[in-house]
Amino acid sequence: MIVNRLFKAREKREKRLYEAIVAAARHVRFYEDMAVADSIDGRFDMIVLHLFLVLNRLKGEGVEDIRQRLTDEFFADMDRSLRELGVSDVAVGKKVRRIAESYYGRVMAYDRALAVGSSALEEAISRNVYPEGASGESTRAMTGYFIEAVNRLASTPVKQILLGEVRFP
Repeated sequence: MIVNRLFKAREKREKRLYEAIVAAARHVRFYEDMAVADSIDGRFDMIVLHLFLVLNRLKGEGVEDIRQRLTDEFFADMDRSLRELGVSDVAVGKKVRRIAESYYGRVMAYDRALAVGSSALEEAISRNVYPEGASGESTRAMTGYFIEAVNRLASTPVKQILLGEVRFP
């Protein structure tokens, strides 16, 4: 009985944190002010960007299990979303595989770009968030947001983040 309650509490923690990430990714400013495509692909890119920001903050904090469960929550959400869109059971696996490739590609690009500097980050954001092209102003605004989010999350206690209390810029 106690084990079930503990498991459910942990499960709720990842779900709460993931829901905070999705809520941030859905903020209207990205679509209206920063010219992110208000489409399935655009929303996917915003979720991945915010998920990366949180996972990056939690790196090295001794919470690898939570980082993994948060990533698992993302993939479960993508699976659910595909099914809600009417994708057949047979096709879901293939589509999730493509989503995984896109996700891990973006994560690697953002991770490398953070290590190199703002021009590399701007290039990674331009390529991933604006594949159809965008104004330099939109790309710069998104890059500024990304850097500000990294800094804000760096000053946020891990305990607060794990409670799902994530404050993005």
